[in-house]
Amino acid sequence: MSLDELRSELEAVDREILALVARRREIAATIGQTKRDAGVPTRDYRREQVVIQRARAEAEALGISPALAETLMLLLIRSSLTVQERDRVAARAAGTGKRALIIGGSGKMGSWFARFLGSQGYAIELADPAPPAADLADCPRIDDFRASALDHDVIVVAVSMAATNDILHALAERRPPGLVFDLGSLKTPLRTGLKALIDAGVRATSLHPMFGPDANLLSGRHVIFIDLGHAEALATARALFSATMATQVNMDLDRHDRLIAYVLGLSHALNIAFFTALAESGESAPALARMSSTTFDAQLDVAARVASESPALYFEIQALNDYGRESLAALLYAVERIRSVILAGDQAGFAALMGRGAEYLRERSAQQR
Repeated sequence: MSLDELRSELEAVDREILALVARRREIAATIGQTKRDAGVPTRDYRREQVVIQRARAEAEALGISPALAETLMLLLIRSSLTVQERDRVAARAAGTGKRALIIGGSGKMGSWFARFLGSQGYAIELADPAPPAADLADCPRIDDFRASALDHDVIVVAVSMAATNDILHALAERRPPGLVFDLGSLKTPLRTGLKALIDAGVRATSLHPMFGPDANLLSGRHVIFIDLGHAEALATARALFSATMATQVNMDLDRHDRLIAYVLGLSHALNIAFFTALAESGESAPALARMSSTTFDAQLDVAARVASESPALYFEIQALNDYGRESLAALLYAVERIRSVILAGDQAGFAALMGRGAEYLRERSAQQR
């Protein structure tokens, strides 16, 4: 066979593979319906393990890499779960006959929440001077939320942290009857606005979705709910995610920001320091890429994602957190300890640092099992 004929045959096989993937998604949707009817949870980790182990065994028998088979099956499982979660949320239709206002609805996370609540049956309205995403173009939109009657069942504040607190105060003055919550990555800068809402008798709580606007499956994702003392508002907000596979976490405002100083602040700072050191090293990125290692490539991938994010948001996460200096000091101290044991030729001290880290991370692995 000629090269062109071989390529045509390969394209035909690719089409067959994609057709089978589509067929698998159809079956997954039917399985999801069956699970809903039987009241069975969407995700079954034991079943997933059986599917992966079987795929690895069959791949080995066919002379295919078991690791490749596992990677493919994980992608297919994720695709199936996405279909089942989306259908479960839609089938619950908790927002049917209700209205939601998204303040900042043309932004990335505002758009995500508009789609998410829309999939539950809520009639979505946007308050944002910027034009919406194409798929939200049919939603009613106003430039300023102050022009609204604010008589919605749910009001989501999805704007920058710098603007959020003022909006919370403005909402407290209007006392809307529906559920009100913000999506701020930090909560201490919003303390006065959140307190004003509660003092005004508003059904208010505060959320922090620990995922970005590209998330299409919430399994393995966390949504943090800040308890402001309004039990009914907290329960209503949690119910919005009850049909999803997201892990819901309750905590108080100060505890949230101290942990975020490490979960976001430290991880962001570490990656900013990493790519800043590279950018100022005098070595070109292509030169480093030609001799990169597995660890370097993995770190570079994470750093590249951080570098592409909003500098304004990432600065807010560092600068506005009352606990931010604590995590930055911990990073500075850790780097200095590494530097000191290296300069001292202290191999035992270096090993002790790595041993302490390994022990700490084993606790995480044990908890995940």
